[in-house]
Order: sequence, then structure tokens, then C-alpha cells
Amino acid sequence: MSKYEKEGHIIYHGDACEVMKIEIPDESIDLVFVDPPYNIGKKFADFHDRWPSDAEYAKWAYQWIDECIRILKPTGTMYLMTSTQAMPYFDLYVRDKLSVLSRIVWSYDSSGVQAKKYYGSMYEPILHCVKNRKAYCFNADDILIEAKTGAKRQLIDYRGDTPKPYNTEKVPGNVWKFTRVRYRMDEYENHPSQKPEALLERIIKASSNAGDTVFDPFSGTFTTATVAKSLGRNSISIESQGLYLKIGLRRVLCMNENNGEKLEAVKKNTKIRNGRSIKYEEQSGYLFNADS
Repeated sequence: MSKYEKEGHIIYHGDACEVMKIEIPDESIDLVFVDPPYNIGKKFADFHDRWPSDAEYAKWAYQWIDECIRILKPTGTMYLMTSTQAMPYFDLYVRDKLSVLSRIVWSYDSSGVQAKKYYGSMYEPILHCVKNRKAYCFNADDILIEAKTGAKRQLIDYRGDTPKPYNTEKVPGNVWKFTRVRYRMDEYENHPSQKPEALLERIIKASSNAGDTVFDPFSGTFTTATVAKSLGRNSISIESQGLYLKIGLRRVLCMNENNGEKLEAVKKNTKIRNGRSIKYEEQSGYLFNADS
């Protein structure tokens, strides 16, 4: 296990459960965001995201869920993601330990074919949980979105004693539409399941305040810590894979090199194929239509 720290932001390189048990005190974290491996067979550097069974995956997950609950403050909030297949295991387990306030659907489009013999998955579920439903952080005014009925159609609400226009802003519902991170985006990193900054921005703005500590035990591209830093929060991150650790050192701690190795963002080139502009990622060799 290794630890890196700078200006209120800590990164651990190691196993999530082990680090939490040894390094993170009880009831010390304001906001937990968890985006773990989903048990769907993806390859994360040297780690293969596949357990022998759903039951084995759930057994593994319950260990770090318990640790996340232990370190969460009495007024703290946890957002918990997993695959659509595994979420029932998480939901049934967590609801006996925390109050589940919302079951969120992160909905997105896909440029590829999801499935041919069944309905492909176009969303990922998120549980919004708190320890005390009478005392938790929710900054509604910081995450308001356009209320299209009121703003666009200019309807009048006649239900009260005095007619009045419908509100033009509202708190988001539980279906969130954020574009997945694409190669051409500035925030893109070389990782198979990167979450968009916009998703984390809503979560962190809603459920924490400036100076609070945000925790992510499976940091990946370190989007959680990056957004937390930009919003004036502190962060604690854990990542087991050395390849992705480098992303955090560069992106969160602003390190230019580590152990003599330069830390650089993904290099993107534009190549020409059949008269069309094509984006090419050198690390994976994957081609993207620059007009898409």
C-alpha cells in the first residue's frame, strides 16, 4: 500500500477494503461515491472483472459496503452503483443498514449495437442512501435544472387560490441523462468505464459542502476526486491498479512524473482515411469518426 497526499487530497494505491480498515477512521467521511467493478467481464489493467457467481460477487461487495458505512458520518450520504444484474443484491443489503432516498437511473445513448436477441442495457442504476433521513446534506438550489413545462410552454397553474405560472426550475428527478465519456472529450482517459464529470458534479454539489471530504474506493480515472477538487471539497481515493493510479497522480495531485516516469494524458491524433477525418487512439488502436 502506498499513500500520496497534497493540499487536502489523498490517494492510496492498494486494496479498497484493506485501505479502509487500516487508514480511514469511523464516521469521518461526508460523502461516499462507489463505482465498483460490475462483474460483467471487463478487463481493468491487470484485473479481470469476473467472479465465479453472482453470490460470490455480492459476498465480496458486502465487505466494502460495510466499510463504507462504517466510515460515513452520521449525517453522511452514499451513492452506490453497480450493474443492472447485481443491483438487486446491493439494494436488499443496503436498505437494512441505510435509508435509500432515491433509486436513480443514469440513462445514456449508445452509438453501437447493444444486443440482437434481447433489449440491450442503456442505463446504470445508482442508489442514493443516507444514515439519517432527518439529518443529511442536500443542496437543492445548487442542482436546479430547467422545468420544461413552465419554462417553454408558459402554462398557468390554476390549482391554488391565485393562478400563477409554473416554476421554470426544478430539482432533477431520478432519471439522469448524461452523455457517456467519448474519445473526443477533453476529460477522456484510457479506461473502460469512465464516468462523466457532469454526473459527479451533480452528486457532489447536492450532497456535500465546501470543505467536506468526498471518498471514492474504486477511483479508476479519478473523476470523483477531480470534480471534488474543482468544487472546493477534499478527497480520499483508492485505486488498486498502477496504470490508473498514474491518472490520479496527474489529474488530482498535478504530478508530472512518478518514479522517473512522465505522467501524460492520452495523446490523440487526427488521421485521414478515404478523405474523412478520423480520430485515432494510439494506446488502443481504436478508430473514431471525427464527425460523430
